[in-house]
Amino acid sequence: MKPMTILIRRSLAFAGLGMLLSVALAEEVPRDVSAFTEAVAVELRQQVGEAQVIVKGPLTLGLGDLQLNVDRIFAFCRGNAAGCRAQVDRYVRGAAETYRIVTAPPTKESVRLVVRTSEYVAAIRAVPEGKKPIEIQPRPFADALFVLPVLDSPRTVRYLAESDNAKLEMTADEVYQLGLTNLSKELRPLMEVAKVAKQGQIGELTGNVYDPSRLILVDSWAPLAAAQGGVLIVAIPATDAVFYVGEDSPKAIDALRALTRTVLTRAPAKLSGNLYRWRASGWELVAP
Repeated sequence: MKPMTILIRRSLAFAGLGMLLSVALAEEVPRDVSAFTEAVAVELRQQVGEAQVIVKGPLTLGLGDLQLNVDRIFAFCRGNAAGCRAQVDRYVRGAAETYRIVTAPPTKESVRLVVRTSEYVAAIRAVPEGKKPIEIQPRPFADALFVLPVLDSPRTVRYLAESDNAKLEMTADEVYQLGLTNLSKELRPLMEVAKVAKQGQIGELTGNVYDPSRLILVDSWAPLAAAQGGVLIVAIPATDAVFYVGEDSPKAIDALRALTRTVLTRAPAKLSGNLYRWRASGWELVAP
């Protein structure tokens, strides 16, 4: 996020005035922890109207069912007074927009499906005592993988709860099928975006949060597997990345594993360290 700056170019004589204006803007935001937390709460209330905003503790706010931690914003302001005002404004607007998205009624057009690991599902369900669990509807997919329905929006993706099914007037099975249909409509045909991985090459699909969801559309991978002599082994180390090879040799598999480990150490949204072999009947875990 870029801090707000004030640029006055007419004369060097105005440089001092520009500095004074920047300082004045920064001083609008308190530097005390308690006062800072309350100030952000006040601004957030102005953005979200009737939604409840509470101060849960130092640098911690509650917005409906959301918990907002403003410690990073506070730390930024302590080290960058001139950019503080703009940073707070940006954070408040973003938090308000996220709240409006997650509380908006679900629509059939926004239903999608994502792939997540069994460890991820277990972590979501293992919420600390006293905290409201995140509602999810996981379905077993392949070894150590689950499929979850989500609601897509321009700014975020949130998990579809069972209570959302009723709002959509659909059963869980109907929601799942709708997610498949919407996914197929949104994603370009695989052979338009995936290049055949020749010997010694690793193919990739990156940059789309629904790229790993392509694995759910098992049949769509058949043309690529056929073009690679019937061999297709994939990795999904991040939530927006798929890598694959067209060789079943130890060298090719080791290279794909090495790349997977590297991505897992760097990706902000990690997914799985496993490799999966395509079969017409589904994905098969490649033994370590």
